[in-house]
Amino acid sequence: MAKKIDTGIKKGTVARFAKFLFAHNMGRMIVVIVCIVLTSLSSSIASIFIQRLIDQCITPGLSNGWSSVLPVFTKIMFTMGVIYVIGIIAAATYSRIMARVTQGTLKEFRTAMFDKMQTLPIRYFDTHAHGDVMSTYTNDVDAVRQMISQSIPMMIQSGLTIILLFVIMLRYSFWLTIIVVVFLALMMFITKRIGGASSKYMMAQQRSLAKEEGFVEEMMSGARVIKVFCHEEESKKEFAKINQQLFEDGDKAFKFGNVLMPVLNNVGNIMYVLVALVGAIMVFAGATNVSLAGVGVLTIGVVVSFLGMARQMSQTLMQISVQVSMVAMGIAGVGRIFELMDEEPEFDEGYVTLVRVKEYEDGTLEETDAKTGTWAWKNPNAKEGEEVYRKMQGDIRMKDVDFGYTEEKQILHNISLFAKPGQKIAFVGATGAGKTTITNLINRFYDIQSGIITYDGIDIKTIRKPDLRRSLGIVLQEVNLFTGTVMDNIRYGKLDATDEECIAAAKLANADSFITRLPDGYNTMLTGNGASLSQGQRQLISIARAAVADPPAMILDEATSSIDTRTEALVQEGMDNLMKGRTVFVIAHRLSTVRNSEAIMVLDHGNIIERGDHDELIAQKGTYYQLYTGSFELE
Repeated sequence: MAKKIDTGIKKGTVARFAKFLFAHNMGRMIVVIVCIVLTSLSSSIASIFIQRLIDQCITPGLSNGWSSVLPVFTKIMFTMGVIYVIGIIAAATYSRIMARVTQGTLKEFRTAMFDKMQTLPIRYFDTHAHGDVMSTYTNDVDAVRQMISQSIPMMIQSGLTIILLFVIMLRYSFWLTIIVVVFLALMMFITKRIGGASSKYMMAQQRSLAKEEGFVEEMMSGARVIKVFCHEEESKKEFAKINQQLFEDGDKAFKFGNVLMPVLNNVGNIMYVLVALVGAIMVFAGATNVSLAGVGVLTIGVVVSFLGMARQMSQTLMQISVQVSMVAMGIAGVGRIFELMDEEPEFDEGYVTLVRVKEYEDGTLEETDAKTGTWAWKNPNAKEGEEVYRKMQGDIRMKDVDFGYTEEKQILHNISLFAKPGQKIAFVGATGAGKTTITNLINRFYDIQSGIITYDGIDIKTIRKPDLRRSLGIVLQEVNLFTGTVMDNIRYGKLDATDEECIAAAKLANADSFITRLPDGYNTMLTGNGASLSQGQRQLISIARAAVADPPAMILDEATSSIDTRTEALVQEGMDNLMKGRTVFVIAHRLSTVRNSEAIMVLDHGNIIERGDHDELIAQKGTYYQLYTGSFELE
């Protein structure tokens, strides 16, 4: 009926989800299942009491008087009341417990996803739309919520109810049960064909919705660029395509879903009429002593009870059919959640750590928790005769390094360079030359294909990534400020920093002056990535954040590119103070900011074509000379 659609659900997802659900809620789920069984029993057994009420009370009472059946009537009504009360209590109990189970499970999912995100490599976020990831936290988690809180309990209860009703029906009349079974089989066939198509399109709708949210998020973050380049019409056309796909998936999903219930309802009505007709014939045969060739005879109470069970069974099956699509969407959501949780974490084979040490006069080092200002690399795997502690000095070297983000396209070619302790090394070159890539490799955001990078003579692959990155303060061109006060954003660089340390860092970056003029000074709240601040002010806070971290080495990636010339002069003074005694890598388009570097590397298409200090490169009259004398800005 519907074309085959890839659901994207991996094999074993359902079993894994069940294991996850029970692992965190074993006791609660056992209580829930017991309560669901009691609820199903109370709703199913009611049909038996209706039959007894008619055959043992109403019919005899019409002939012999009400007083003759009053004891039986009282007993039946009391028993029914007790059973219904038990059913109500059981339903209320499992509903309350499932609310706890649902929210607890969603909490565990969100925690697991966020924890996994913190372990993922930068490559993952470079290759996945942020809106698509956010859709997992919102749409997929909400689909799981509905599945756990409503669909799963209802399907379990409905399944048990159908089984119980079938047993009772079979006890009352084999032939009427056959009629019901035939129609139920027909309803299940219809549910599979129409409901199955609806489920597939609902899962496709979920994926289309994630794609649309990813696109909208991208358009919102790039709103200024869209306006500047008058790209509104093209953006609308692209959105229209994505939105049209979402419409088609949603339209087909609900088209099939809306057809299903009326069809099932009418099939159930036909079954009800046929059961009533055959039941009436069997009752009439019993009343007139007519033989029906082995079909048997029934009482009025049995037929009335059977009609009620037939209606209940058809409605229960319709409830299941409605929940099938919800379960399918929930499982699809679970699949996307597990897909995020199964992403390969950032591999870290390092074992060398960065520790604070106390240095004695004879040069020996002793690990300490005190803020000595001296750092050392600790090698716990050092063999006899090897040094356990090596003082960190900031000697960073690259030898014969090749790298490409993909195997097909190599970005860096045979890069070799060194930065001695305390030196300022600058990288200049056109966009795409490989400047930022080099700093990404020093941080091990990506791993090199060949060659070696050493830090104080230690291969950085043997250094734990958190310790390596802790030793390298970074100020990026693209500033990220978080919701919170200015003080909180500065303290982000060092969570245990005191207010005095944060203020001192702001003064070092020459940010104190404008911060104190803000409405609430350092307690001014920032939202929307610091949208209320200028680009230069945001960058100054970013520099202060790096300053409070007090890293042994620093990377400045276009750190002053968004700051005006006057502000740059103030920042440069603070940055010079910050860089004293540290190894610093600077990437800059403004060549005036790198004049005082001990070494300047000129890159072109992933190759170092010139190296030397400012005066040496000017004397060579090569590429750097042409850039410097032609324009102070690289185009």
